[in-house]
Amino acid sequence: MINPEKVSITNIEGEVVKEDDRYLVRDNTSLENLVVSSTKLNPNKSTTGHKHDGQEEVYMFMEGSGTMWLDENEFPVEGGEVVLIEDGVFHKVEAGDEGMYFVCVFQGKRETP
Repeated sequence: MINPEKVSITNIEGEVVKEDDRYLVRDNTSLENLVVSSTKLNPNKSTTGHKHDGQEEVYMFMEGSGTMWLDENEFPVEGGEVVLIEDGVFHKVEAGDEGMYFVCVFQGKRETP
């Protein structure tokens, strides 16, 4: 049996794939079919928003609070909540005054625009 790779939810390790005044995004690509990604979203900043055809995603909010959009649906999110994102659904997150930290898992590889 292969020894499982164990990482902390607050540090999924991996490579920095995006970093600017809005956020720091890291991808752990040690699995063959799934990517585990973490985002430290700065206060009152938002992700660009995007959708993936043929790709589902799970967002696990660990710290902070803010707003999430799934297509036209807007709702509050906070640490301790999980959002399941279906294939092809537009999604975007905006942090509140304290910023946010969330981890997402998606199948396949990150698509670069």
